[in-house]
Formats: sequence, structure tokens, C-alpha cells
Amino acid sequence: MPQDAYEFGKGETVMVPAAQVAAEQGIPGESAVPAKRAWPLDFMAVTDHSEGMGTVRVLDDPSSEFARSEVGRKILADPSAAQSMKVASRRPGGAPLPEYMRDPRVMQDAWEKVISAANDNYQPGTFTTFIGYEWSSTPGGKNLHRNVIFNADHAPPPYTADHSDKPEDLWSFLEGVRRQGIDVIAIPHNGNASGGLMYDWNDSAGKPIDEAYAQRRATNEPLTEIVQIKGQSDTLPVLSPNDEFASFEIFDHLLGPAMVPSEPHGSYIREAFGRGLVIQSKVGTNPYKYGLVGGADIHNALSTSDESGSAGGQFGIDPRSMLPQGDAAKRALGILMPTVASEAGTALAKTNAQRIAVLERSSAGLTGVWAEENTRDSIFAALKRKETFATSGTRIRVRMFGGWDFRPALIKQHNWVEQAYARGAPMGGDLPVRPQDSRAPSFILQALKDPEGANLDRVQIIKVWLEGLEYREKIFDAAPSGKRPPGVAVLTTIWRDPAFDPSQAAVYYARVLETPTPRWSTLLANKNGLPVAPERPSTIRERAWSSPIWYTPAPPVARAQ
Repeated sequence: MPQDAYEFGKGETVMVPAAQVAAEQGIPGESAVPAKRAWPLDFMAVTDHSEGMGTVRVLDDPSSEFARSEVGRKILADPSAAQSMKVASRRPGGAPLPEYMRDPRVMQDAWEKVISAANDNYQPGTFTTFIGYEWSSTPGGKNLHRNVIFNADHAPPPYTADHSDKPEDLWSFLEGVRRQGIDVIAIPHNGNASGGLMYDWNDSAGKPIDEAYAQRRATNEPLTEIVQIKGQSDTLPVLSPNDEFASFEIFDHLLGPAMVPSEPHGSYIREAFGRGLVIQSKVGTNPYKYGLVGGADIHNALSTSDESGSAGGQFGIDPRSMLPQGDAAKRALGILMPTVASEAGTALAKTNAQRIAVLERSSAGLTGVWAEENTRDSIFAALKRKETFATSGTRIRVRMFGGWDFRPALIKQHNWVEQAYARGAPMGGDLPVRPQDSRAPSFILQALKDPEGANLDRVQIIKVWLEGLEYREKIFDAAPSGKRPPGVAVLTTIWRDPAFDPSQAAVYYARVLETPTPRWSTLLANKNGLPVAPERPSTIRERAWSSPIWYTPAPPVARAQ
């Protein structure tokens, strides 16, 4: 339930039903299992799928009409069938959802529980909660999901993909909500599984993006998700062949068991930054002027983010009480696969593709914000101004400012942050107007390691810029640690763009890399004395990404003849 999810997020112990642990981790037992997060979160939103929200819970009552129906019996025998029905109903020609799964009274009751849980667990100054849900548009199996986040203690019933699967219609709903006095934003996630639609050149009708569309998208969607359990949406080696760290936690297909490849172009954020510059040069507004966040997308209410808190799938675990063992561990690692005849039976994995499908899920990501205090208003304001960063689950803290006169001595002063705000722009913002005597912008970068994680290896600047009507990218090592391994705990530097052209629009964002550490699949294999799966790297470089800072050339000055 949402209440359990918030308690777990706050660092409290929750009791996980034995049936859930058996179904998800293959651990038999008759008693509930305690689970506690390794460390508490500062803020959180439970974003359940809005379509048919709460309706499957009616099956808890075996005497209900739903439980006695053919559809109900099918879902009770195979709970994953409920989600399959939801997805299939939104595909062209798909059968509509059974009436039991779109009962407005049940959905409203579930929504009220979501609202109550968020409000009951809000502790200003300590733990902030937001009312939210996930709008789950999946046209043709292509993921266009958005997390909808409200800054209020109340909210209207969710707008669902059953109302419309077009983002423009969702924005119209959000605009109406704001007219009622409730601030709200939408956050695209899982762009890597969008089949090229998330950051397309065109709108939902196939028409080239115009200024009105670009303005609406920028207003309603200031942020986008770059990492979660279904991999990262920064870039791929095929899109960024000169990026030696691009092959990180790749999930490059559409959702569903068929693993249909997802079109890479239009699905990744780095390319979206470039496309946004191109579109802005044509219509005057950048629709992809996004800040960056990370998410969980965990589906069992246990929102872990450490590598040890994952054993694959869509589930968080407490490794002290829920770590798969024996055949359950072999299934989690793709060594054994469930047989067709029985989920209880197992067989050796026959293909690498089978194993990759099991091993491809990542640990969850995290969002960091620079906010004045831990309250709804303050954090929501930081989200809207895009002063955010994302991590792959590690607790790296990263900060970035851009300006025209930052000097190396500045970062040695005790009030350098105050001066950086006064003289430049924080991440998520735009560089101030360039003084005529400034040759290139400079950027203050600071990264602090996870207090219990690996040391930092380097901070990089990723630059995307406009050349004519084409965009380019380049990666700069702004602050290598010089000690690999073991790296360092803090990296602080001022970096100046050595290839700046004042006539070219550009976007800059930071990427912070840790020294290599074991992936969850390696940790699970080692705990069980099993071979490390060769289909995925045994180690990963956990990382963080800052929101960008944009540079826009000043328009040419008109001169009288």
C-alpha cells in the first residue's frame, strides 16, 4: 500500500507478506519478512499507474463478483496478466479493459488512499511527500509515460491514458488544474523505451513542432528522467560513439516480453538537447529544455537504490532478509529459467537473450534538489527551476554554476556559492548575457562522494552545440582525480570552454563518475557462490548527472544605414 511505501522510504521497518516474498524472490515461508531501507530518503512521491488504479485489490475479497469472474480467476492465477491486459487495451484494436478494472468508485477510493498516505507522512523539515501518479500512455507499445506531481494537499482524480494517450491532452488537463490554483508538473520517464517518440521532431499528430507546442511542453514538463531500473536514457554508443562511458546500464527495447528494439533516435536525452537547439533556432522556443531527475519505477513499494537492494526484476529488497538463494538466485541471474509448464519448475537458460532479459534491470536512480528547506513548496520550486541532479542510485552530490568571470580563486572563498548565484547561473538556468570582453564561459563544478560509497574518479562536462542546423557533442574531462584507484572524496574545479564560439547556441551538463564497484548481479552471484553472468558487466561506474546550463547567442544588432 502507499502507506507502506512511505514508511519504508522514511527508513522505518515494514513487514512484507510471505506470499509476496515467495512470488518475487522465490523465498518460501509462512511469516511476514521485515524490510528496512539502508538509509532514509528526504522526499518521495508514490506514483501508481493511474489506469485502473486500485481495481485489482477487489480480488482480495474471494466473494466479490470480480474474483468469481473469468477475468478475476485468470488474474488470481497469474497476477502479471492484469498489467498485460492494461497494456493490450491501449494498443490499436486491443480489447477494452473489463468493467471490473475501470470501476470509477474503486479507482476514486484508491486515489483517496494515495492522497491520504502522502499527507499523513508529510513531515516538513524532515520528510516531504508529493501527491502523484503515473500517466501510462503506451501507443503501439512505445513508452510515453509521465509522472504527474502536484504541489498541494489535494488533487483532482487522475487523467489517464484511457482518457487520451496524447501528451498534448495531458497538458491541457494540467493547465486546467493550475487554473484551479493547484501547481502541477509532468515528468517524462523511460524515454529509452519510447521507440523514438519521447523526444521526436514532431507532435502526436505527426506535424513538425511549432512554437506553441514547444512553449506548452517547456511549461508543463520542466524535467525528464535520465535513469531508473529500466536503464538510463542519457545516450547509447550508437548515438555517442566517442563517449567511452556510454555503454552504461543499457535497456534498448520496448516494454514487453518480445523485446522489440526501440528506435534510438528520439529516445535519448543528450540527442534531445541537440534537437531542442535546432528546433529553437527555427521556431524560437526550445521544447527540450529539460532539467534531469532519477527515479525508481520499482513496483513492490520497497524503493531501494543501492546495488545491494536489487536482485533484478521490478522489486526492491532488504538484502538482509530478502536475498534470493539456491534456485531462486539462479533464476534471478538467468542461470535457470522458469519452464513453460510451471513457474515452479526450472530449466537451464537456452539463449543469451533469455539471460539478458533477466539481467538487464538496474538498481533504482535518485533525484537530488538544491532547495532552501525540506518542504513541499521549496522542493517543488527547485524542481520547476530545474536546480536538480540525478544519480544511478549512489548518494553523490553535484553542483554546477555557469558564468563569465569565475576565477580559480573563487572556489577557495568561504562564500563562493553565494557569489556564484550572484554572478552566474545555477544548473537548470541560462548563462547571463555575454559581456563583450568575455572570450568563453566558465563553470564551477563540485562533486562529493556517497558517504558510504566509492570514491570519485572524475567530473566531465558534456557539451552539445549547434553548427548551422546540425548539433554536435563533445566530452571534456573537467576534473580527473589523478588517483585511479582509489579516487578522491571531493572534486571541485572551475572549467572554461576551450572551444567556445559565441555565435553557436550550446548546452552544458556535468557527469560525475565513481571508481568501479560490483553490479547487483555480481553481488548476488558472490553471495550464493555462483558464476558471475558474462552477459552484463561485473562492475559498473555509478554516476550522477547535473541539469544543464544553456547558452543562447545574443540576436544581431540592427544598424541604421
